[in-house]
Amino acid sequence: MYLLLSILCSTVIFIIFKCFEKYNVNTLQAIVINYFIAATFGFLDYNAKLSVLEITDSKWFIGALCLGALFIAIFNVMALTAQKNGLSVTSVASKMSVVIPIIFGVYAYNESVNLQKLIGILLALAAVYLTSVKAKSLKTFQLKNLSLPIILFLGSGTIDTSIKYLETKYLADNEIPVFSATIFLCSGLIGVILLTIKSLKTPLKLSYKPLIGGAILGVVNYYAILTLLKALQINGFESSTLFTLNNVGIVMLSTLIGLLFFKEKLIRKNWIGIALAIISIGLVTFA
Repeated sequence: MYLLLSILCSTVIFIIFKCFEKYNVNTLQAIVINYFIAATFGFLDYNAKLSVLEITDSKWFIGALCLGALFIAIFNVMALTAQKNGLSVTSVASKMSVVIPIIFGVYAYNESVNLQKLIGILLALAAVYLTSVKAKSLKTFQLKNLSLPIILFLGSGTIDTSIKYLETKYLADNEIPVFSATIFLCSGLIGVILLTIKSLKTPLKLSYKPLIGGAILGVVNYYAILTLLKALQINGFESSTLFTLNNVGIVMLSTLIGLLFFKEKLIRKNWIGIALAIISIGLVTFA
């Protein structure tokens, strides 16, 4: 259930970003507001006494700060990659990064790797690529811009791997909300600094749209990471399995929603990718 909710929330984030584009919402402003809303939900959801000193003394605090900085840094890299290389390359680079936490899970936690699971993971990677790729973006792809997709690939994989590591080594069950809130608060504060620097060059145009959009995004974003962390804490649910199913599920559901509600056109490779995604989910789940 937590995994399904994580996939659903992450897919809703995709829909929200599509709406930002449609209604001309300032994405950076909405992203910054989103982080503060998500942090607020995390602190409110924490059922123990809230103490700043206890949070800063927590073993996971430094890791949460680093993740907060990574969150907003990778967001900016994602935006640059989309501008330079296209949306499809961006999607492939960010979702194919699932291979990093999979390898880490097998190496660090001695997670199982049998033939069925290995075939499922390989099919999942192929599915992510084929579902995300668009013919036009491949034609405009240039090798000189390869550095951005590589940074996005490594950054996205590092985020997933770090979340799993901190959850396993330092995080108690009741600390998930405050841990998530700390990450979002750090991202929000860095976002404010970026907006301030940007305003020195170009005066900010404030409107109600980023406020509303950011608030909605913040709620969904909080529950996306909350449900992912909850899923990671389920006994017997290996991270290599979870991250595979999570990423493939997001790509497949996002693609289908794009087809049904945003009139996006799918090429033959996309349909093959969807078919492989369904097969890989079955193989990995029952491995």
